[in-house]
Amino acid sequence: MTQQRGRILVVDDEKNIRLTLGQTLEMAGYAVETAVNGEDALNQLQRNPFDLMLLDLRMPGMDGIQVLRQVMEQRPETQVVVITAHGSVDTAVEAMKIGAVDFIQKPFAPQEIRDLVAKVLDRDRQQTNYELYLTLARRNIGQRHYAAAKEQARRAIAKDSARPEAFNLLGAIHDLEGNRHTAMTNYRIALDIAPSYEPARYNMNLSGPVSSRSSKLDLG
Repeated sequence: MTQQRGRILVVDDEKNIRLTLGQTLEMAGYAVETAVNGEDALNQLQRNPFDLMLLDLRMPGMDGIQVLRQVMEQRPETQVVVITAHGSVDTAVEAMKIGAVDFIQKPFAPQEIRDLVAKVLDRDRQQTNYELYLTLARRNIGQRHYAAAKEQARRAIAKDSARPEAFNLLGAIHDLEGNRHTAMTNYRIALDIAPSYEPARYNMNLSGPVSSRSSKLDLG
C-alpha cells in the first residue's frame, strides 16, 4: 500500500477536472477529496483539515478569490494553489497577494500537477509548525488581515511558548491596531523569555502615534 503523503482538497466545478486531479494525485499517494463549488469547499474545510487546496478561480456562485479570502481567515495553515484559465496571470497574481502559494494554468499535464504539489508540500514540511505560523502571520500583517495574523501568532505560541518571536509578533499586531498597552505586555513577555531579543526591545522603545510607528515595527 502506498504511504499517504498528505490531504488535498480539489475545488473545481468541472467534473472531468475533479476526476482527473483526484486520480492523478491518489496514484501519487495523496488522500484526495473534491468539492464542486466554493460553498462545498468551505463546508469541508470546517469539518476537516487539509494540507493543500487546489482551487479553480473561475466558478459559478462564489468565485475562487472569495473562497481564498475565507480560507486565509478560517484555515490559514492550508496551502492554496490556484488553477487559472490560460492568459489569466493577473488574477493569479492577485490570488498570490491574498495568500495563495502558487498557481497553474489550464490545460496542464498530470506530471505537472504532481510536480507542483510535491514542491509545495515539501517546502511546507521544511518549516516547523512554529515557523510556518510565523510566516503566515507576517504574510497576513502585510495584507492588513490582523485578525488572521493574531490567530496565527497565538497558534505559534501554543506550539512553543518558550520562544520570543511569536510574542513580539503578537505585540506588533496589537501595536498596528492602536492597542499599545497590550502590545507592550507582549513585548515584555518576549523579553522575559529572551532578554537579548532585540526586536522586542526595539519595538518597546518606539514612540509617537501609531501612524509613525507602524512602518518601523520590527516583526522579527
